[in-house]
Amino acid sequence: MGPEETASASLGSILEAVAATQPLIQSLVNRVTTNDVANLTLHWGALPVMADAPGEAAEMAETANALLYHTSPMSDTRIEAIRETAAVAEHRGIPMVLDPIGAGATPTRNAVLSELLTEHRFAVIKGNYGEISALAGEDAIVRGVESVGEYEQIAETARSLARETGAIVVASGTADVVANADRAYQITAGHKLLGEVVGTGCMLGASVASFCGALDDPLIGSVYAALAYGLAGELAADADYGGPASYKTALLDSAWRLDSDGVGELALDDRIERI
Repeated sequence: MGPEETASASLGSILEAVAATQPLIQSLVNRVTTNDVANLTLHWGALPVMADAPGEAAEMAETANALLYHTSPMSDTRIEAIRETAAVAEHRGIPMVLDPIGAGATPTRNAVLSELLTEHRFAVIKGNYGEISALAGEDAIVRGVESVGEYEQIAETARSLARETGAIVVASGTADVVANADRAYQITAGHKLLGEVVGTGCMLGASVASFCGALDDPLIGSVYAALAYGLAGELAADADYGGPASYKTALLDSAWRLDSDGVGELALDDRIERI
């Protein structure tokens, strides 16, 4: 049975599991979105900690339930802390979520990401269409940290990267695609205003890490994290907002409000499609 066959019942129980488990999510993320990542992690019911200094980061990883990594900024201390905590996470068997921000934008980022993917096994790789395509060796246009262009074969690209790395791959865009080596799912949820706010991709990564920290299956965790986050984006668009800034506030509030009771009233079975 695939995730698309149990959507309505499963999302509510998964939200309950995250809130009941309260997984500790250690995030080594960029300074632009640190606060947003921490808040959304908390709103899903998980516990955020942002310990990212070499030495102490590895100590904190001893008690974490999942780790979320941004490869931005590309500082020596950031990469050192990622390597230290990844060694701890692999020893403990806890999931690591890699958000390869700006993959394909510069040779330096490409080289560091190649080394990290060679040295470590990540449970999930979450990036926009351009970043995932760049990591998979496909043509991609990434300007700064933004994906530009059309990616008609993104599902196969995501599967290819999953086969190469052993990770679940989450490709975010107009419709999110979640893939393992054998199959891909399209999640139809979200709103166009998500593209008007800096950091919404980072918040999707926080959602994935929060769900994977509470669940044993990173594919299920990733699929339902993308669905829950997209639904929060839709609910935020129904709120009273004046523009992107107040929409972001409504997005955080909507994630906080989303629970099993509210999910039970939604028709979700057509939101997850195997492609």
